[in-house]
Amino acid sequence: MMAAMPARVLSLTQPTADSLHLGNYLGALRQWVALQDEYEAFYGVADLHALTVEVEPAQLTERTLRSAAQFIAAGIDPQRSPVFAQSHVGEHAQLAWVLSCLTGFGQASRMTQFKDKSAKVGADKTNVGLFTYPVLMAADILLYQADRVPVGEDQRQHLELTRDLAQRFNHRYGEVFTVPEPHIVKSVGKIMDLQDPTSKMSKSSSSPAGIIELLDEPKVNVKKFRSAVTDSGTVISYDEEAKPGVSNLLSLLSVMTGDPVEKLVADFEGKMYGHLKVAVADAVMAEVVPFRERTLELMQERTELQRLLTEGAERARVVASKTLADVYDAVGLLR
Repeated sequence: MMAAMPARVLSLTQPTADSLHLGNYLGALRQWVALQDEYEAFYGVADLHALTVEVEPAQLTERTLRSAAQFIAAGIDPQRSPVFAQSHVGEHAQLAWVLSCLTGFGQASRMTQFKDKSAKVGADKTNVGLFTYPVLMAADILLYQADRVPVGEDQRQHLELTRDLAQRFNHRYGEVFTVPEPHIVKSVGKIMDLQDPTSKMSKSSSSPAGIIELLDEPKVNVKKFRSAVTDSGTVISYDEEAKPGVSNLLSLLSVMTGDPVEKLVADFEGKMYGHLKVAVADAVMAEVVPFRERTLELMQERTELQRLLTEGAERARVVASKTLADVYDAVGLLR
């Protein structure tokens, strides 16, 4: 008997920064690595999506390579799971056009991220790419017939659009697309800003002292942990409202070590905040330092890194080209 094929999972991330931060790593990347054991996985750098905001060409090139290097450094195995640049697989843009012709203007304009981002920059600076971003995202997913898509709360609406477009297409033209389900990754809780523990650690809103950039010098990040905001008391306990800073440090230590928060509170009974900060810094750096070293090593081997991306794109296109051919047949476009 033939073994059943594993379900397929897909995830892409934009190359919008020079380094991933600790929230990205714990909330997404580290969990993508584990998905390889259970699913046929595809991982991409969404460089086409990155064009929705103005970016220097050389910077986009560098960030695309850095993103791919960080995927691999974290443990994504490009021999098992293709790692590719979105722009290297032309079927993404081709399918996005077909899907855009199925998407109502009103439906697209109701996307929360578009409304939020366009409100910040103003109508004159909002480009059409930002408006159609969710349609390209739908194409990214449907192109690979993904059964599951790892999503956070901020992307749920986009996945619902993807599901709606897949069902609409299948109803009109016949069963072509797999309708994807959300894959809710194991919650690690919110990783909060070290200087403002009531706010989520974020590239766009955190202060430099409040965010842990994974590719920063280790001593820089250790200093940030030692300077993390706690509170005026002395007791180490978990209370998000009364002790948000201490609670954030306990949550981080729990995620890094696997120990329940309750056990950590007991372990630190009678100890000072400084002991907790050192423990968190040590636990994070034990994992981040090898990650950083491997990333920088890969960035020194750019020819090999680009070879892996080219190979990943070729493997991705085996799936993508089949889907696009089926779509073109269904809608009546000549091959």
